[in-house]
Amino acid sequence: MRDAASDAVARASVLHLRFLDKAAIITPDDQVKSDGSAANPWRLCSMQQVEQVKCLMRVIPIGVAASIYYAVIVQQKTYVIFQALQFDRRLGNTNFTIPAASYIIFTMLALTIWIPVYDRIIVPTLRRFTGKEGGITVLQKMGVGMVLAIITMLVSALVEERRRTLAITKPVGIDPRRGAISSLSGMWLIPQLSLVGLSEAFTLVGEVEFYYKQFPENMRSIGGSFLFVGFALSSYFSSFLVSVIHRTTSGAATGQ
Repeated sequence: MRDAASDAVARASVLHLRFLDKAAIITPDDQVKSDGSAANPWRLCSMQQVEQVKCLMRVIPIGVAASIYYAVIVQQKTYVIFQALQFDRRLGNTNFTIPAASYIIFTMLALTIWIPVYDRIIVPTLRRFTGKEGGITVLQKMGVGMVLAIITMLVSALVEERRRTLAITKPVGIDPRRGAISSLSGMWLIPQLSLVGLSEAFTLVGEVEFYYKQFPENMRSIGGSFLFVGFALSSYFSSFLVSVIHRTTSGAATGQ
């Protein structure tokens, strides 16, 4: 059985992108088989096929926007490892050094902790003010995550600027391949990584909900593929940005 959200989407789709309905109009030149299907599917489509195309066209703009957003996630989960290698990763006054890749766990912890807090505490509170079942709309939820992504990059830039300054003025060591090691504690990476986790809790979860509500039941598996296509595009976009910045700053007096 179709749920209420799917029925609402189905009714709304009838009123949008109506120019596509022409693909299902039978003309004198069209031939129809005895079972009612089109003899030439490239000339005549069923209404179900038209509605499926409408679903795809509605979600493409959101998918493209999400792909740009995920570039932030890719940056924070790849560049931050190289960034951590340049920090003082010693745990307190001990000789134990935290592995650079282990800092990603703070993103996972923030995501894991925030989702139940949001569902159990934040949503009921918002529901009383907005009257919406989810507290806010799916697109609003995704928007909050994108704003948090912007804040994440600002925090990341400030931390990196401080790390670089201390690496020049107060290094704790020299790495033959990566240069001076900053005396700034690696724990300063926690704020930006936690913000990334919160951002994912809003945008990633919101995008999954968006695809689930927009696609009919027989196309919901495609919604999951849209999510991973966005991740793939963002990886290429992120690599492109890094390459451009690397080439642009390679000859700068202050270094790359």
